[in-house]
Amino acid sequence: MTLEQANQLIKQCADRMNAAYQGVVFDEWAIVSFMERKGTLLGYTGPRREDFQKNFASDIKDLRVDLLSNTHGIGDFEFARHGVGTKVEAFLIVGAGIYLICNHTSRSMDEITKNPRWLNAQIPFAELADKFRADRVTATA
Repeated sequence: MTLEQANQLIKQCADRMNAAYQGVVFDEWAIVSFMERKGTLLGYTGPRREDFQKNFASDIKDLRVDLLSNTHGIGDFEFARHGVGTKVEAFLIVGAGIYLICNHTSRSMDEITKNPRWLNAQIPFAELADKFRADRVTATA
């Protein structure tokens, strides 16, 4: 799938997650390519585009080992329970070396998951993962 198609699916997923949660689950969604271990921003929705790029290396610290481990397949994802503020809460592999980074810039996953509506909000996220598993992002720029 193209980046444009991926962005449409991500927007739909975010809307469905927020509706199920009755609030914002992730206020930041970014598609990042990690070709040759260098992060390149391919798409971004959120409140801090410039700061996201500037602080990306420190913001992924809690997920860096998992992110760069090459042990995950397309459609696999990980969550960091204690990332607070701009520290990244989740990633989803959407293509070869291409990741969807999900974050809430003022809440941690631990806080988000304490809300009982989190269980239903996960359904659209899991469905999004399945869509990428079936049709990976192939665009790199």
